[in-house]
Amino acid sequence: MPGGLGPRWKIGIIVIAVLFVVMPFLFWRAAWFGLPLTDRQIEENLADAESPRKAQHALTQISERIARGDSSVRRWYPQVIALARHKNDELRITAAWVMGQDNTHAEFREALLRMLPDANPMARHNAALALVRFGDARGRADIVSMLRPYAMPAPQGGTLAHRLKLGDAVNPGTMVARIRYKEPGKPDEQELEVRSQVPGRIERWIAQNGATVAVGEEIVLVAPSQEMIWEALRALYLVGQSEDLPDVERYTRRMEGIPTQIATQANLTAQKIRERSRTP
Repeated sequence: MPGGLGPRWKIGIIVIAVLFVVMPFLFWRAAWFGLPLTDRQIEENLADAESPRKAQHALTQISERIARGDSSVRRWYPQVIALARHKNDELRITAAWVMGQDNTHAEFREALLRMLPDANPMARHNAALALVRFGDARGRADIVSMLRPYAMPAPQGGTLAHRLKLGDAVNPGTMVARIRYKEPGKPDEQELEVRSQVPGRIERWIAQNGATVAVGEEIVLVAPSQEMIWEALRALYLVGQSEDLPDVERYTRRMEGIPTQIATQANLTAQKIRERSRTP
């Protein structure tokens, strides 16, 4: 651990780590949903399956009211759980974040457990982080994966055309490549945009530009964003095990592009894991 940190700083960082259980961070934040909604508007937005952004707005308002201790929002909990199964990725991601706000509701815990195998990595991450709020470490493997590069699979077979170069930043929805393919019964070649599902930066292209790839084949490694690393380290402070130490300790050293506070948190997390492993 860096020697320059005094006891007050150490305590502050630990408090921040513990406060992780209050609000998982990685929900979909592509737009601002701070405009207050009336109860009737929340009802209408939740019921509008054709407008995911309206439902997201309602979900964020429900979360804010949970944080204020407003128990009246429990009437919408069944709809929050239903949205956790919605076909729209952003709604599942946001619903998982909302369910992490009330760790007294057992049905939320069960819904979050069902989300751990979700096809979208951000939905899995939010579910795993939210479960920590319940004292449930069953999403720990997914939290550890947040510290590693994400191997993006090809959504379609065909010819790969790179769009981004090494080191370029990406967010969920950023187009990283295109895949050209022939569809049976159509004379012209089709083109599919390949978009990132996670935030971070392009670390390495696994498939070369112009290569023929199969559906599901890993095509590019996306290094995790600073926010993902930070949230994973704070969660592992609470639930990490000794086998997670190699992934945690990778960030205990100063790394280019990684803030000092991440190395500090990594050291704190590693120390806590070692203490836990020594406790019978």
